Amino acid sequence: MQWDIGKPNPRQIEFFKARARFIAYGGARGGGKSWAVRKKAAGLALSYPGAGILIVRRTFPELRENHILPMTADLAGVARYRDADKSFTFPGGSRIVFGYCSSESDVLQYQGQEYDVIFMDEATQFTEFQFTTLTACLRGANDFPKRFYLTCNPGGVGHAWVKRLFIDRRYKKAEHPEDYVFIAANVYDNHALMAHDPDYVRMLENLPEEQRRAWLLGQWDIFEGQYFAEFDRNVHVCRPHGIPAHWRRYVTLDYGMDMLAALWVAVDEQGRAVVYRELYEGRDNGKGENGQGHIISAAARRLLEVNGGDEVQAWLAPPDLWNRRQDTGKSAAELFLENGVPLTKTGNSRVAGWLAVREFLAPGPGGQARGGEATRAQARDRVRRFCVQNRVEDEEARGGEAAQTLRLRTSGPASCSETEAEAPQASGPALPRLRIFDTCANLIRTLPALRHDERKPEDAAVTPHELTHAPDALRGFCTYWSTAAHAPEAAVHDILRDDFNMKKPTAGPLGQGGKYRVI
Repeated sequence: MQWDIGKPNPRQIEFFKARARFIAYGGARGGGKSWAVRKKAAGLALSYPGAGILIVRRTFPELRENHILPMTADLAGVARYRDADKSFTFPGGSRIVFGYCSSESDVLQYQGQEYDVIFMDEATQFTEFQFTTLTACLRGANDFPKRFYLTCNPGGVGHAWVKRLFIDRRYKKAEHPEDYVFIAANVYDNHALMAHDPDYVRMLENLPEEQRRAWLLGQWDIFEGQYFAEFDRNVHVCRPHGIPAHWRRYVTLDYGMDMLAALWVAVDEQGRAVVYRELYEGRDNGKGENGQGHIISAAARRLLEVNGGDEVQAWLAPPDLWNRRQDTGKSAAELFLENGVPLTKTGNSRVAGWLAVREFLAPGPGGQARGGEATRAQARDRVRRFCVQNRVEDEEARGGEAAQTLRLRTSGPASCSETEAEAPQASGPALPRLRIFDTCANLIRTLPALRHDERKPEDAAVTPHELTHAPDALRGFCTYWSTAAHAPEAAVHDILRDDFNMKKPTAGPLGQGGKYRVI
């Protein structure tokens, strides 16, 4: 049977000719994706009599407007449409079936079904669970080609998994790189649309910069609904470099049986931070029994192994690790302490924590040290006064004669004036307060992939869950740094050693810092 396919553009021809098992097409709006799906599906149905073909969209109205109605007109006299089962039947016995998955569980209705070819239109609107469930339907005893076609734009709940497979090409053990092909297309490839609707093209070109990059250019690092749209690899990611020994170092973690995510963060004198190392191990990498992931003792060992000899100022963790466990009567924090990792509790507010992350991502000529300390000199002065006052109180409690002398020291002139301390620093490049070594691949991958929560837009979505671990760990550090009211520890150590002849702090009570001791 003869059927006029029309005039595909070069990108659509490339899509038609692709022979990989998984073929993704698109990346930007206006690339002619739906047209390509309809033509390819009909062409396969005519070329392989008896083939079973499935086309899915997220909702039925989208399916009806984008595929069923246009194909009813296009296939008049070629195939017969049955509304009862939402399918076209061709003379040779081939069928094109239409389906939708408006909820996560809707995909389960396809379990046990077999299709030779599946089209997932607007794949980034589907979850990875829905995608993997449908891939199990791609089977059959015949000799027909088994292919899974996807069309996509950046954004949506499925942005991360589509980007992983087709853009970043990061594959799991059972995934074979040769099975995946991505064909990029944008509105400039769609000559018919540009000729018949130039206003649509101008609309895309006149969008705000971030939206224009996603919709017009199909850039996958920015998309509609992105939570941290300000994240820019060219700004926030850097090559590894040496870290001075006096920079303060922290480890911030997000722990669960399904994932252990930890970030090593170094902070300079101005309060600028760099994430220089990450640990990101899921259930398959854990040391628990029967694939149960990291038990606490194993997690603590891994943290200490990866840390090596770094001098850590604080091991930061979320408050839920201080909840007591029914099986042991102890909290996870206590168990970490018993295994050599003394945790410090961070804040619990998600929204406030994300705002703190934004502050670190924002560009600026200079950073502030923790607690609003503008300079190291001012920090040293305040620490000196604090420590002298503590010595005064100790001497008075013992009735010592040195109390009066110490009181004179604490009431004397400051080592630097408030005016000097708060004077603006020399201007410099507008660097952010946070940068990330390019070796921290999982934080770089997941932080820009976070989306706004649909019900609580000021918060980040908690699904897909795999994307949340490294950002949650970063949030813990930013929350801790933004809310702590102490002077920088490096200044504290120097002052106490040089001015007061005190030793560095030893491990203190659970969740607290150590205490200095007079030598």
